[in-house]
Amino acid sequence: MMQHFKTLTSYLDYLGLQRPEHPMLSVFTSKGNGYLPCHRESSPPIINDCYSISLKKFVKGNLNYGRTKYDFTNGALIFVAPRQVLQWDDSVVFEQRGFSILFHEDFLKGTELGQQIKKYGFFSYSVNEALHLSPKEERQIETLVENIEIEYQNNQDEYSKDIIISQLSTLFKYANRFYERQFLNRKELSNDLLEQFNQQLEAHFGSEQFQKKGMPSIAEIANKMSVSQRYLSDTLKKETGKTTTEHLQLYLVDEAKNLLLNPNKTISEVAYALGFEYPPYFSRVFKKKEGISPTAYREKYKMN
Repeated sequence: MMQHFKTLTSYLDYLGLQRPEHPMLSVFTSKGNGYLPCHRESSPPIINDCYSISLKKFVKGNLNYGRTKYDFTNGALIFVAPRQVLQWDDSVVFEQRGFSILFHEDFLKGTELGQQIKKYGFFSYSVNEALHLSPKEERQIETLVENIEIEYQNNQDEYSKDIIISQLSTLFKYANRFYERQFLNRKELSNDLLEQFNQQLEAHFGSEQFQKKGMPSIAEIANKMSVSQRYLSDTLKKETGKTTTEHLQLYLVDEAKNLLLNPNKTISEVAYALGFEYPPYFSRVFKKKEGISPTAYREKYKMN
């Protein structure tokens, strides 16, 4: 049964962490060396009403995020919004050095940041990949966190909240810049990535695996390319404007064009040969991509 923690204190109690100095804000920092297991060895699916920002370099283990796994392969900065489903196993281990900031969503009520934060895509389920930071960028973020920690621990007065929110706003602006850069740096790789994607499809359709299992899943292709499904999807979408599914369909349509020129194959046989279980679905995909039906295409280009 899923557990829902409605207060920051109850969530920290669950994790076995120190209760917060402020009822809606908590800051943890560590500059130690070595490795630590997760604060709580394992967890059933949980949700809470808090935002969290963490710089943690995972060594091993799985963190389930919604219906997918959070990818720590190339990054360490993690953003989670309220009521996003989390679950982890007892093998999670991360470096001791790092920080975590947690604050209840009500902490931002009535502030400009309370509206702005909803626009930052890195808090979305659609981003389940940790942000990679250079050493210089880590220092920039850590300086901001140190300033937040100073206010959190020493100056709980009428100015404290405004100062902390201002620092958080600056942190999010840096994070937004770094996320944009992470995708821009991939631009040079996107064409090569698409080429590899098509090569994997070509290899799959020419193998016995296709005869046994039909069309590959995007996850299977990404795994063979040694990249995460999210990385493949996001990079191709950002640089080509098409999703991985659309690229897969375009590949299938190109293959279909050759098969349709064989007069001895029916439309249904072409559909089955390409891994479509339902010929009408194949016809819809083909028409959507080409603007004409498979039958019309065959008539247009048939050999005389």
